[in-house]
Amino acid sequence: MELRHLRYFKAVAEEGHITRAAERLSIQQPPLSLQIKALETELGVKLFHRRPRGVELTDAGASFHADVSELLADLDAAIAKTRQVARGEQGNIVIGFTSSVIFHAATKSAIRAFRAAFPDVALSLEEDGSTKLIDSIARNKLDAAFVRTSTSHVEGVQILQMLEEPMYLAVPMDHPLAKKTAKPVELHALSDQPLVLYRRSSGPGLYDRIITACAGAGFTPQIVQEAPRVGSTLNLVAAGLGISFVPGSLCASHTDGIAYRPVKCDPPLLAPIMLACRKTEASEAVKSFIQIVRASMVAKN
Repeated sequence: MELRHLRYFKAVAEEGHITRAAERLSIQQPPLSLQIKALETELGVKLFHRRPRGVELTDAGASFHADVSELLADLDAAIAKTRQVARGEQGNIVIGFTSSVIFHAATKSAIRAFRAAFPDVALSLEEDGSTKLIDSIARNKLDAAFVRTSTSHVEGVQILQMLEEPMYLAVPMDHPLAKKTAKPVELHALSDQPLVLYRRSSGPGLYDRIITACAGAGFTPQIVQEAPRVGSTLNLVAAGLGISFVPGSLCASHTDGIAYRPVKCDPPLLAPIMLACRKTEASEAVKSFIQIVRASMVAKN
């Protein structure tokens, strides 16, 4: 029994006439009659009553028709879905992000744009540190990730630069530098300030940029506390443990007990937003996501 035999049977059952079914199937009537007889022989049952003006389903034929119709409908749906997945219009993708990246307008805009363009692709989001996110992409647990680091330590994973945003000084509200002035704070003037940073293992990109900027300003920062996430770092700043540096997109999201000041140094202290992904990507849905992220980031940069 072949799939075409089931389609032949279904057409005859629905038309109630072999000649009309043959016309619908674009085949000759005699071969169709032979196929129906062969199907009945294989099943060992009579599927149709032959009438002078056509054919009529037997009880066994009616039961078989109901099951065959459901089977063919499921098969047609599976074929359509497979083709949509191949075009990237259906499927599942898992995207990672660091705690600081998700606050940027371009990140949220890219996610919204993808969901609007591909509503039938299930998009899942997972938060972690840059290093772990990149490892997860290499292990195929993630398809891509928004990170802050500009280099990949894992073979097969590439880092695509999207944009950069200025970093701001975060100080407790009762700190002398909390008072707003027209001038930004000179980085070298912070050499004696206790610094609260996020752990390098969680965010090596931002950590290294801050340390490098301080070295360029002529001092080694006094790190008094490290936190697992940027959000935790800001809570420690609000508690008065020290100052810190954060991407500008976080300033509006964490305001309780914290003041933000622009920082002046040469070169400027910038926080990158990168997209980590596989160097060789097979999924059309993931490829479409990367294209939409590029377009959104360019528009927001």
